[in-house]
Amino acid sequence: MKNKLQLPTAPTSWGLRTPAHIVGLLAVVALALLTRETTQAEDRPPAPANAGDSPAQAADAPKRILFFSKCNEYEDAMIHRVNGQPCVAEMVLGDLGKENHLAFTFTKDGSVFTPENLAKYDAFCFFTSGDLTQTGGDGSPPMSEAGKAALLQAIFDGKGFIGIHSAANTFNSGTQSVDPYIKMLGGELKVRVRGMEPAHQIVADTNFPGLSAVPADFGPVDEWYALRNYSTNLHVLLIQDTAAMVRGSYYAPNYPSTWAQQYGKGRVFYTSMGHQKEVWNSPVFQQILAGGLKWTTGMVEADVTPNIARVTPHVSTQ
Repeated sequence: MKNKLQLPTAPTSWGLRTPAHIVGLLAVVALALLTRETTQAEDRPPAPANAGDSPAQAADAPKRILFFSKCNEYEDAMIHRVNGQPCVAEMVLGDLGKENHLAFTFTKDGSVFTPENLAKYDAFCFFTSGDLTQTGGDGSPPMSEAGKAALLQAIFDGKGFIGIHSAANTFNSGTQSVDPYIKMLGGELKVRVRGMEPAHQIVADTNFPGLSAVPADFGPVDEWYALRNYSTNLHVLLIQDTAAMVRGSYYAPNYPSTWAQQYGKGRVFYTSMGHQKEVWNSPVFQQILAGGLKWTTGMVEADVTPNIARVTPHVSTQ
């Protein structure tokens, strides 16, 4: 039977060690290093399942926005797809997304409004009209009542919302009460006068993102909405200057046309502009819209203390 390797208990000077001694010492050192490495590995937190899950990369991920353009009434030309090609609004928003670290998903399918799917997005952008829980003229699948409730809850809990133009002509209130969607949005269509005309927009807050460089004479040609049921919580950004408007429904005191408000923990932005291609192609409109997109997704901050009673004191509120 072979003898087992015997290690010295009290090492002498290096010069006196035998080859057997050296081999034994190396074995001890190797065992110690292996034990130390195993312990460290057990104490180390597990690596992410994939590199995209790491905190640093998650922080760099673009904000995700669901753009919904189902229309149960008239489908605006800006959201009308021809031969499956992106509409004007989708093309402009796609470019704004590339410039501002935003990732858009475009759909007309109302069935996507489920709690599980809504959780994927940081904000929702509507260019819609009518009762979206009905199939309507465009034939797209409707949103369910549960889907509508899930959307409003998601915003209240902290998601963002951006409404463009006819988003204020969506889920219109009856004569008895204001629809919950309208309460979230902050106002709704009173009347739309057919035809286009220029309308001066008075800047109420130059500190809000995207509004600092709006020219004092900004007044695009567009289809303008007369609105009602304004929320008392509105922070008005642009004011419709009605003094020079020539169509009868606008013979009224100045009123909010673009605003922001808090809805629970969520951030809401709305602009009545957006009917005309020239408006969508306007750098001024694009910078206003980009400011709203970035604020609602939490990329920038702004003071949205309610100011509607001060800057437009003659409008009726909810």
